[in-house]
Amino acid sequence: MDKNTILAIVLSVVVITLGMTIQTTFFAPVPTTQTPAETVAADTATLPASNLEPAKSSLVSSNLAWSSSLPGSMVAVGQTGSSTPFSFSTDYFQIEFDPKGAAISSFKLKKHLDNGEPVELLFKNADSHDAFLMYAGNDKTNPIDANFRYQINGNKVIFTQEFALLGEDGKTPSDPFTITKTYTFGNEDYLFQIDVQTKNSVNKAVPLSFENFAYTLAFEPQIGPSFTTLDNYNYRRFYIKEDGSSKKNQVKLSNGAYTTGKPLSWVALVGKYFSLIAIPDATNYTVSLHENTQEGLPLQSSIFLSRPSIKSASQTDTFRFYAGPQLKADMAIYDDAASNSFGVANLQLEQALDSSSWLGWLENFLKLILNLLYKVIPNYGIGIIILTFLLKLVLYPISKKGMESTAKMSALSPKMQEIKEKYPDNPTKQNEEMANLYKTEHINPMGGCLPMLLQFPILIAFYGLLNKHFELRGAMFIPGWIPDLSRPDTVFMFPFNLPFLGNELHLLPIIYTVSMIYSMKITQNASTAGSQQSMMKFMTYGMPLMFFFVLYSAPSGLILYWSVMNALSIFQQLYTNRKNRLQAGEALPAQVKQFPGPKGKKR
Repeated sequence: MDKNTILAIVLSVVVITLGMTIQTTFFAPVPTTQTPAETVAADTATLPASNLEPAKSSLVSSNLAWSSSLPGSMVAVGQTGSSTPFSFSTDYFQIEFDPKGAAISSFKLKKHLDNGEPVELLFKNADSHDAFLMYAGNDKTNPIDANFRYQINGNKVIFTQEFALLGEDGKTPSDPFTITKTYTFGNEDYLFQIDVQTKNSVNKAVPLSFENFAYTLAFEPQIGPSFTTLDNYNYRRFYIKEDGSSKKNQVKLSNGAYTTGKPLSWVALVGKYFSLIAIPDATNYTVSLHENTQEGLPLQSSIFLSRPSIKSASQTDTFRFYAGPQLKADMAIYDDAASNSFGVANLQLEQALDSSSWLGWLENFLKLILNLLYKVIPNYGIGIIILTFLLKLVLYPISKKGMESTAKMSALSPKMQEIKEKYPDNPTKQNEEMANLYKTEHINPMGGCLPMLLQFPILIAFYGLLNKHFELRGAMFIPGWIPDLSRPDTVFMFPFNLPFLGNELHLLPIIYTVSMIYSMKITQNASTAGSQQSMMKFMTYGMPLMFFFVLYSAPSGLILYWSVMNALSIFQQLYTNRKNRLQAGEALPAQVKQFPGPKGKKR
């Protein structure tokens, strides 16, 4: 095989590798569209207010993070609320509230399962802060964790507590002010609302002001489902959409942090299948995003919304949050006020979806076919296999030409070797004779690579689809082996970690790698020698091994597709090789037949 052919193959490998990397990193696929769920009625049971106790001033957080001009501490001075967590439920959410800090300690999605149980959207450990705590000023370490009084009124959960600031002497309190934190849930969507009301007991500005900030509302520590490691197949990303912008921007954190004072339409913490999107009101909040590790928690990803100082005696701020699946049908309803419970419009939350840009239309088409196959045979694994057959059938004319071109190049190898031996020290003459040989035999040296490039968009679109198809979550293919097509097929757990692989043994990547090596071997030219033979060995073994490590933690549905595609390519190549050998034996001139074939046999 001449160096032009080798160059063409190498370039093809580079294109495929870069394409897959770009697709996974920058153009993650569009998740599956889902029919809007039925109307949800919130739990309308009203609980009595928690037991009221005599007022006890309790230190909420120290003043270490506050301005030196405000040395006093913030204390709760109202009637102490209950310290016992309680549950609240709608048809969509199953929530555990904690009156300590008026926060949420568990947030489950009832319509989506993880190992047979509702997905926990709040990933935390015993030492983590709860979600939606408030902090004084722009402090992000000492939450306001006093026990709030609460009551439930229909689809509202209302928390109330009175506070005061101690003076410079550490004893004299300021005029008390009230913080009322109200959670409101919709009837038929994944949006909910948090209203934070601050009200002074006297007719002057609320004294809650530290370094020009009143308070910070936080989502922390992480969105679920739980994970042990993150990679291109399981990730957490931050996106922001600035006011007036038509597109989202992915946030690149510096030393684990990002802060902006620009007005934002929303800020999103996005996982592969679920997301948390904060939609603040028109107040110019300072948004801070943080990533850090904590013992027992692989990664914390937190959103902080810091409010400027309050200039009035009473102020109500409204925050809305989308907490749900990465599905367009559940997000797009917030573009039409008549389609959601809160009457909001033009939020464009669907832009938080990881899309694959110019290949999105092709992924949607493949997704439509896969879903139709699932309706006929309710097993996505079988659907993937059938769709792979259909794709192979559609691509057959293109792949056939590529294989025939490769076979013809292989058949000409004796003539190529003869030219090299005839002009061993004259590369220019070798190239001229090779070009004449290609022209005489009507062969395009790029013929085996161009079909691969033409198939490339389809292969990448299918790769994107199977990497992110929402309905593959929990979809079983083979019980005991592949119980979830959205995850790797783990057949054994090692008591130790292997380099680059972890402690899980996945069988499908091994099957895929073996099939790819065999496919490469039956396409290579057995009579190739010297440096070309070394290059072919690298292509035969090096590239499959590279993909083995790249795809080792890929979803099993994706590896199933590649393995079936390899198997079909092997059968097609074997058939093409046999057919071309028969034709070459009848058509090649005598001088070509005299060259020894593989293992010294005459052609």
